[in-house]
Amino acid sequence: MRSPRTKRLFDLAVSGVLLLLLSPVFGLAFVVIGLDMLLMPSDRGPWLYRERRISAGREFDVLKFRVLRVEAIRSIEAGSYARLLEREHENLTRAGRFLKIAYLDELPQLVNVLRGDMSLVGPRPWPIPMVEKQREDGYRYRDEVVAGWTGPAQVRKDQPRKSYSALDLDLEYVEALRTWSGPQLVRHDIRVLWASLRTAARGRGLQY
Repeated sequence: MRSPRTKRLFDLAVSGVLLLLLSPVFGLAFVVIGLDMLLMPSDRGPWLYRERRISAGREFDVLKFRVLRVEAIRSIEAGSYARLLEREHENLTRAGRFLKIAYLDELPQLVNVLRGDMSLVGPRPWPIPMVEKQREDGYRYRDEVVAGWTGPAQVRKDQPRKSYSALDLDLEYVEALRTWSGPQLVRHDIRVLWASLRTAARGRGLQY
């Protein structure tokens, strides 16, 4: 399923502007990570972390600032993924604990959006084993739609229908992609992005 051209143009414009506006935040992140690696040998390693994910049925490397210690990353087993290790604070670098509070580790994914790997809004990209399990359960929408930097499922606590599951919200958005016009989707995406900003401002990134 191809996203409307209006949505793609919106993604390009907003992600480009955000990269410019947030360049001081990127700079701060690099300084924090650099100081952490300078002062804490156990936290040293690559600046960025890449993990294979699925978007519109295609594998790609999702980009994140590295928040896990290298030894924790090395312990990731086949079929697992980094998010599970991030639940344990001892696996996080000191810089990682700071970055995750406001989800700043996700900022490099704006580059994924510019590349076309992702959209600003959509179902979050899942690791390959999780997508395969979802396919077995009969849900193949991650093979059809472009994954999102954020999405309705990520801000569901801010929505009135709290009884909706993440799967329900994903499927609702997929249906919107099928039936709504480009301008309708853009207006909806703006609301989701605003709700995501409120969620990040609450500093709950270390809570699961």
